[in-house]
Parts: sequence; C-alpha cells; structure tokens
Amino acid sequence: MNVLTRYLVKEILKGSLISILFLLTLFNLFTFTDEMKDLGKGSYGLKEIALYLALTSPRVFYELVPASALLGSLFILGAMANNRELTAMQAAGLSVPGIIRGVMAAGAVLVIVSIGVGEYVAPVAERQAQLIKSVAKHDTVQTHTLYGIWLREKNKFINVRKIEDNGDLANISIYELDNNRRLQSALHADRARFLGKEQWQLQQIRQSDISKEKMRAAAFPEQRMNSSIAPEILDITVVSPDNLSVLELARYVDFLKRNHQKSQVFELALWSRLVNPFVTFVMLMISAPFVIGVRRGISVGARMIIGVVIGLGFNIIDKIIGHLGLIYELNAPLTALLPSLLTFLAAYWALRRSYA
Repeated sequence: MNVLTRYLVKEILKGSLISILFLLTLFNLFTFTDEMKDLGKGSYGLKEIALYLALTSPRVFYELVPASALLGSLFILGAMANNRELTAMQAAGLSVPGIIRGVMAAGAVLVIVSIGVGEYVAPVAERQAQLIKSVAKHDTVQTHTLYGIWLREKNKFINVRKIEDNGDLANISIYELDNNRRLQSALHADRARFLGKEQWQLQQIRQSDISKEKMRAAAFPEQRMNSSIAPEILDITVVSPDNLSVLELARYVDFLKRNHQKSQVFELALWSRLVNPFVTFVMLMISAPFVIGVRRGISVGARMIIGVVIGLGFNIIDKIIGHLGLIYELNAPLTALLPSLLTFLAAYWALRRSYA
C-alpha cells in the first residue's frame, strides 16, 4: 500500500468515524426521548435509561456502519474532488481503479470492526439492556434457567416453563411466602393468558394452602390473578434475532428445522447478518460515481443529501423485499442478497460510465 492509498484509507476512516458518532448520537437522542415516556414506571429512572442507551449502542453502531461508510466516503471524496486532490492523485499515478481499491481497503477495516462488535459485543449487551429495562419498569426480579423462567414479585416466586407463540404461558407454578419467609401457598396452572390491566387468566388450577395446623388442597377450572408482570418482561426471554450472534442464529435455525418449526424469520436474519459486510462495500461503491462522475462544483451539503436519499432508498427497498420474502416464504439467501446485489451492479455500471 503506497502513501497515497494509505492517506485515502485514513481520511475515509476518519470521515466514517465522524459519521458514526453523529448518527449514533442522533439515534440515542431519539431513543432517550422515547424512553423518557417510561420515566418513573417502577424503578425505571435516569440511571437505568442511561445504562439502557449505553448497552443498546453496540447494536445501533453495527447497524449504522454501512450508512456511515456511505456518508463518510461521500464527504471525504467530495472534499478531495473539490480541492482537486483526486486530480493530483491521478496525475501522480493513482488510477481510478486504484482510488476504488483504497476506498474498499477502508471498507475492509470498517467491516472487521463491525463484525467484532456485532458478533461479540452487541448480542450480549442487547440482552442485558432489555433485562434491565423490563425488570426496572415492572419491579420484578428475573432469572432464566434450564427449568424455565423464574420471576419474583414481592413475596411471590413464579416459574414459567413455556411461552406459547401467541404469548400465552404454559406450565406455571406460583409459590407465595409469608412475612416470615415460610411457604404459604403453592399453585400450579396449566395455562395463563394476559387480559390487560395487570390481570392474568389462569386455567386448570391446582392450589395448596399451607399453615402450621394443616394443608388444604383445591382445584379450579380458572381464576384471575393480579400481577404487575406484563408480557413485555417475558418478551426478553423469547429468542430474538437481534440478541443472537451468527453462530447462535445458525444453531437456532437448525434446532427449529429439526423440530419441524417455522424458521423463515431466523433464516432471513441469519443471511442478512452474513450479507451485512457486503452492504458496507456496496455503500462505498455507490459513493465513487457521485464523486468521479459529477462535476467538481457540487457542494458537500448536496453530496450529503445524495447520500441520505440513497441510504434511505436502499433501506426501504431492503425492508420491502425482506417482508415480501417472509410473506411468500421466498428463498432466504436470495431475499437477503438481492437488494445489495442489484445496488452493487447499478453502482458498478454507473462507475464504468463515469470514467469510460
């Protein structure tokens, strides 16, 4: 790598880093505004909100790398073109393909960093962020073990063995202690359905009341239970693609297929995660035609608008194709790759025309 290429890589990385910091700050500001609506619910205060923002930042960082690469490269290459640095580089022997290689080298650094964050930091931090938020808002203590989910609400200890696809609970045990921490009652329900307003409908109940004098057992077909535990706190225990690394997604997809369950959502998430590094290179490729093929007088602001429009357009098309793929159960690798592949081919065609 010669001096000019190293300079190009360094400047694009600098521009991309500034873009990431700007976008991350902007996204966290919007998230902070949304979270302030829940301020004061349970023990969810400013400390918990700040911790939640810090823990969700790795996932946001990972998602913003392609867009930041586009904005950063447009800003830096545009400034170089306006200052005639690119012309000087070409006069010094650095060809247009050489400039593109330098841009892609910067992209490789960004991809390595984003993969490290997305695979080893973001999933763990995201799970912890959701746990902190849910537990603080509902004043509960939660543990997820091989024997199901354990929740604590005041003197009640609740064990949920299974969460159905529709949100209902199955195989629930509730143990209640008295003020002296002695077991007061034990209840088992086959199913539970959330009715809203902190109420659950328990079905097929077997209850035992325990005292020093005697033990009394009873059975009921159904019974309502007041509880501040809402479905949101249980959502974090349900497997989410955002909380899994590529390896964990691959294992979970294999698990679903072996058990003859629908895996389309997780397959698409897996392939989207695998394609994401390619998206960064596509975004960098897009920036080149708008610098090399557009006249030098275009302002930096105009180039930024171009980048924002392209980035938003790509994300919209990617989401539309992804949803269509889920609805019609299309091939997951093709659904994940198609938007990036089409955009890459369009950028390559535009680049060839710009310096042909």
